[in-house]
Amino acid sequence: MKHFKWLVFTLLAGALFVLAGCANENENNASESEQTKDNEDKVVNLYTSRHYDVDDELYEKFTEKTGIEVNVVQGKGDELMERLDREGKASEADVFITADAGNLARLKDRELTQAVESETLNKNVPEKLRDTDNHWFGLTKRARVIVYAKDRVQPEDLSTYEALTEDKWKNRVLIRSSENIYNQSLMASFIELNGEEAAKEWATGIVDNMAREPKGGDTDQMKAVVAGEGDVAIANTYYVGRLLNSENPEDVKVGEKLDVFFPNQETNGTHINISGAAVTKHAKNKDNAIKFIEYLSDVEAQEVFAEANNEYPVNPEAKASEILQSWGEFKEQDINLTKLGDNNARAIQLMNEVGWK
Repeated sequence: MKHFKWLVFTLLAGALFVLAGCANENENNASESEQTKDNEDKVVNLYTSRHYDVDDELYEKFTEKTGIEVNVVQGKGDELMERLDREGKASEADVFITADAGNLARLKDRELTQAVESETLNKNVPEKLRDTDNHWFGLTKRARVIVYAKDRVQPEDLSTYEALTEDKWKNRVLIRSSENIYNQSLMASFIELNGEEAAKEWATGIVDNMAREPKGGDTDQMKAVVAGEGDVAIANTYYVGRLLNSENPEDVKVGEKLDVFFPNQETNGTHINISGAAVTKHAKNKDNAIKFIEYLSDVEAQEVFAEANNEYPVNPEAKASEILQSWGEFKEQDINLTKLGDNNARAIQLMNEVGWK
C-alpha cells in the first residue's frame, strides 16, 4: 500500500512538473511573440518617387523621435503605382509619396489608397491641398510660374498665362511636353476655372508660340531661355531655387540670369501643385503610416523641406526659404486640387487635339 501511494505521488508530481514546464514555455512563447509583434509595429514601409537628400534626413528624424523605422523603396511614380497595384493585398507598402495632385488622384481612382481620419492633418494641411475624401494630403507646394530672361524681358511685359498666346510672344515660349503631369494639371486647372473652350484656346495659342518642340524637363526649358532659344519658360518654382542653390557654378549662373513672375495676380491667381502622401489601401502598419504623414506635415519638418529644397510649405504656420520669400507673396488659384485629377483625362485630350506634342 505504501508503495502504491508513493507511485501515485510520483506520477502526480511529474504531471505537475510537465504542466508547469508547458506553462512556462507558453509564457515564453507568448512573450517572444509579443516582442516580435512590438518589433514589427515599429516600422512603416514607404514607396516614394521623391529622391531628395532632405527627405532621407526627415525620415531619420522621425525614427529618432518615434522609434519607428522607415523602410524606403524609391522609383518612378508610375512604376511604383503599377507595382503597388500588382502586389495587391500582399503589398508591404504603408505610405505612397509622389509629386502632383494628378498622380495622387490616379492612385485613388485605382483604389490603391484609403481614407484617413486625422485632426492633425486637417489642421496642418489646408482643405484645398488635400483630397476631398481624405485619401491624400499635400506635403510640399510649388507654383508653376513664368520664368524669364532678365536681359530681354521686363516684368511689365508679363501679366497672365493667357497673354503668352499673343502674337508678341511668337517663337518665344518654352514649355515641356503635354505628356508631363505638371502641364496636364495646369491645363486641368484652366478647364476648372475658365471652361473647356477657353482652355483649348490657350493650349492652341501656346503651341503656336512655342520656340521649339517640347523636350526635356523644366530645368532644360530655363537653360534654353538663357541660351537664347526662347525668352520665357513655364516652370515650377523649386527648379529655379535648385539652380540658384546648386553646387555647380554653371547652374548658379543660369539661375542668376533668370527671374520669376507670378501670373494672373489680377485675375484667378497662379497655378500651384503639390507633392503629397497617401496611406495605401492594404497598409499593414496604418497607425504608423498616419503618424509618419502627420510628422511630415508639422512645422519643423515643413521648414526643413522648404529650406533644403525650396518648396513652399503646405502648413500655414511654417516659413518659406529666403529665396522663396525674396520673390514675394502671391495670389494662388482658389480650387481644390482634387479637380486636377477630375479634369486630367479631358486636359490630355484637348492638348492632343491642338497638336501639343
